[in-house]
Amino acid sequence: MSLFKRIVSKLTNQPEEDDKQSLEKLGDSLKNADLDYKFAQLFTHSGGFFNYCADEAEALQTLNQILKIEGVNSVFCCDKDLQNFLNVVKTAHTPQLEAGNDAAFITCEYLIAYDGRIMLSHNNILHYHSSRLPSKIIIMANVSQIVNNLNDAMGKIKRTGNIKNLTSISGNHSKLDTAANNNTKLFLLLLED
Repeated sequence: MSLFKRIVSKLTNQPEEDDKQSLEKLGDSLKNADLDYKFAQLFTHSGGFFNYCADEAEALQTLNQILKIEGVNSVFCCDKDLQNFLNVVKTAHTPQLEAGNDAAFITCEYLIAYDGRIMLSHNNILHYHSSRLPSKIIIMANVSQIVNNLNDAMGKIKRTGNIKNLTSISGNHSKLDTAANNNTKLFLLLLED
């Protein structure tokens, strides 16, 4: 992109044309990096907020900080284990998505290192379309859920056989869902196994 086009895009607050290319270049430069490092770099490059947590106590502390900083009052959370986290930090939550939910606290299927995407299924968001989720999404995952690319994730999904309604989200927008909310804040709490 020429210097003139960059200046004009900054002045008019339009995204630069080569954002996708810069993500691909970053991915290429990290092709020999560890999967967790590569995923973290590409996830944050696409606008996500990455938080590494050595244990559940640190994850709980980080979750509490996110909820306070973001002013979250009511959370959609359908996972029983995650609901326990919300009970500890005394945050109201509902097992079904409601209009009053200002955040979602969910798990995921896989973290895709190739491009920093997070794969979700009906196990994580029930029957809801990912575009219906609140504008703040907090995901808890384990390092063991990081896979190299989409093919690896799909291969693992085929072996389990009971996963449906797949979608993926990345940074501040969804990659597969065209009707996604573009000002979504995506937080990841990555736990060591």
